[in-house]
Amino acid sequence: MVAAEIMQRYKKLQFEREVLFDPCRTWCPASTCQAVCQLQDVGLQTPQPVQCKACHMEFCSTCKASWHPGQGCPETMPITFLPGETSAAFKMEEDDAPIKRCPKCKVYIERDEGCAQMMCKNCKHAFCWYCLESLDDDFLLIHYDKGPCRNKLGHSRASVIWHRTQVVGIFAGFGLLLLVASPFLLLATPFVLCCKCKCSKGDDDPLPT
Repeated sequence: MVAAEIMQRYKKLQFEREVLFDPCRTWCPASTCQAVCQLQDVGLQTPQPVQCKACHMEFCSTCKASWHPGQGCPETMPITFLPGETSAAFKMEEDDAPIKRCPKCKVYIERDEGCAQMMCKNCKHAFCWYCLESLDDDFLLIHYDKGPCRNKLGHSRASVIWHRTQVVGIFAGFGLLLLVASPFLLLATPFVLCCKCKCSKGDDDPLPT
């Protein structure tokens, strides 16, 4: 049963990766849909309209925003409402918008509550929900210790300290393992090189006639 679940998970991830790198297909950016859409003109280098057959949303193939004929793609346009609705449906601050776009792949992401550290299910990009800054390399979540996003992570101080302790412990464990194994690696290196030289010499010897 576990093996079947792992295989199903593997096939799902493989399919997501195929769609991500396929120039002929793209994901519907609607947070409630996420269907796979086919591009009409694959060879076209400029933005083109794409209509999802599942939810009928028409969006831009480049920025994944609603189709904008005659206009350039917005670089950092905040999304504060669901596709098909108007911005008047929400009267909240931009930071508290329930739906935004992934800063990397531009798909819609909905956040109900909880942690401000978000990970896009489409491209696996980690970022801050409030300022959209990348958190891919911020393993200790230092981003939430200063600046406008200070103390906005959504977790208690104790849980943050515990998370950092675990991360530091993992890195320290790898470092200790490397330190312990380094003498054995140094001792084994001459033997490996010697065996490799012998094998190479044996390959160069002429065959008996």
